[in-house]
Amino acid sequence: MNSPTIPATSAVLSDPRNDEVVARLQQSDLFRSYQQAFQTATGLPLVLRAAGAFQAPMDGAQNMSPFCALMASRRSTCAACLQLQQRVERDAQVEARTVECFAGLNDSLVPIRLGEKVVGYLQTGQVLFQQPTERQFRATRKQLQLLDPTIQFDELHDAYFATRVLVRNHYDAMLRLLSSFAQHLSLLTNELMITQATSEPPAVAKARAYIAEQLTSDLSLEEVARAANTSPFYFCKVFKASTGLTFTDYVARARIEKTKEMLLNPNTRISEAAYAVGFQSLSQFNRVFRRIVGEAPTTYRERHVALAAPLAHAA
Repeated sequence: MNSPTIPATSAVLSDPRNDEVVARLQQSDLFRSYQQAFQTATGLPLVLRAAGAFQAPMDGAQNMSPFCALMASRRSTCAACLQLQQRVERDAQVEARTVECFAGLNDSLVPIRLGEKVVGYLQTGQVLFQQPTERQFRATRKQLQLLDPTIQFDELHDAYFATRVLVRNHYDAMLRLLSSFAQHLSLLTNELMITQATSEPPAVAKARAYIAEQLTSDLSLEEVARAANTSPFYFCKVFKASTGLTFTDYVARARIEKTKEMLLNPNTRISEAAYAVGFQSLSQFNRVFRRIVGEAPTTYRERHVALAAPLAHAA
């Protein structure tokens, strides 16, 4: 990845639903608190952005590299950074990935998943792993002149040599912290999908309340539409517009959230939890749970019970 030129056809298109989920995560107290703590402790920038988002790297973050800030301020050089960012997204589908740009700076993406789908990334970096040299800057300058012959290099030179330099294993340890946090955010995504919005049509508020009360029963679209005092057609339209989910998907996610709570009790059988929240068969529950959570119910339970055990002993 030493060249700044990447075909435009490699771009990953943004999904409006990704944008909505990530926007909710960005506004959550959990993310804001972690972002502030990470930036203060490490001195590195940290952003959360939707998959496929076409925005300047580290846009709005604290601790942004002076060199990268200057690059982002010019259209031609910013485009090169965006293209590289889109390229690394394709490699960061399962775990964190770090890439080196043509200037030698390193950026990392950590995926956040909603079930089996990547909806966003935690992004940090803009660091060097070795002290910058004049020779390295001259090579960078040649690349930049190809992108923008009018660029002025005096200020860019000082900014380049002010770039943060980290030992690679220390940086990788920071990425492991981000990966743990990304897993936590992934668990939060489904909960946010079914959390009541701050402003929503009365029909949607009534429907949410009715679904919560009747979650264990065999809910139908017509029944919930009547409870919301709307026609089924209008209800489908306004509910999807407000929540970003179809009625069927919303109910499935609400039921899965309830079973996730129940599965933390090791004495509750998985089949018992599935039927208790309204699933009609264990196979249906397993299929929906894996689609929404991204892993089997047994795997989810084993992992979370193991995490809770040290806390119980310490109490």
